[in-house]
Amino acid sequence: MLGPVILAASRSDRMRRLISAAPVTKQVVDRFIPGETVDDIVPIVEELTGKGLELTMDVVGEDITTPEQASAARDAYLELIERIAPLGLGDKVEMSVKLSMFGQALGGGHELALANVRPVVEAAAAIGTTVTLDAEDHTTLDSMFAIHEELRKDFPQTGCVIQAYLFRTEADARRLADAGSRVRLVKGAYKEPAEVAYQQKHEIDKAYVRVLRILMEGEGYPMIGSHDPRLISIAQELARRAGRKLDEYEFQMLYGIRGEEHLRLAAEGHRMRVYTAYGTDWYGYFMRRLAEKPANLRFFARSMVSKG
Repeated sequence: MLGPVILAASRSDRMRRLISAAPVTKQVVDRFIPGETVDDIVPIVEELTGKGLELTMDVVGEDITTPEQASAARDAYLELIERIAPLGLGDKVEMSVKLSMFGQALGGGHELALANVRPVVEAAAAIGTTVTLDAEDHTTLDSMFAIHEELRKDFPQTGCVIQAYLFRTEADARRLADAGSRVRLVKGAYKEPAEVAYQQKHEIDKAYVRVLRILMEGEGYPMIGSHDPRLISIAQELARRAGRKLDEYEFQMLYGIRGEEHLRLAAEGHRMRVYTAYGTDWYGYFMRRLAEKPANLRFFARSMVSKG
């Protein structure tokens, strides 16, 4: 399986330099990451929302080694919110954040990440939107869930992400599926050991359906993060069985992947949210997109051969 190899490469400084220097890389990266600055991304926000889509915005960057870098990440999100505010799209555009960007892995990282993310959540709420805390590798999750719980005391709409491939996730889903919660379910995109996570695709798919059923039958708001046509159909059926209306759950997909499906679901009346990342520190995000789906890797390889 190439996925684990690619995920290992995402942590390699040597591979980062090699891939970043390839002349074709930027062209391919642009498929998944449509800009580097707020000026680049605002027209994308207007374009996608104009097509009936919703967005969740991610400022990419995870290799935070100083408190100053964590503060800069906070400020980047505050700038984004400030620029979106005049568009009046608070009900259409939310934020996704990785707590590693806010200093979670540094000394005193839990408190630092909470202190940095809170102003972002406050600013998002002030323009009528919210923030979802992304899940990262399993060693960070207890801290993420604790920060999520703390933020929800004042901002109950704050969302979080759970990953189907982890053994713990069914229990997490039962705990989180309460009234007012917002939970995004994804398969998982980090290299996790067999002691904590399913390793085979069929096992992960089965776990995804089990967890999705818990969320659909719960009292919260499920967010289905998947491009898999079969899982999308299963989600629709589980929603129907649970008696959910179309505005009581949503689908989420990545910018640059299955764009026609985004529009199809929206045209059918579903809430369809596009996970849209931007920024200059794109390497880790890009490599996980390659690892998640062989078609993404083939697309990159063909581009390297044809343009290199």
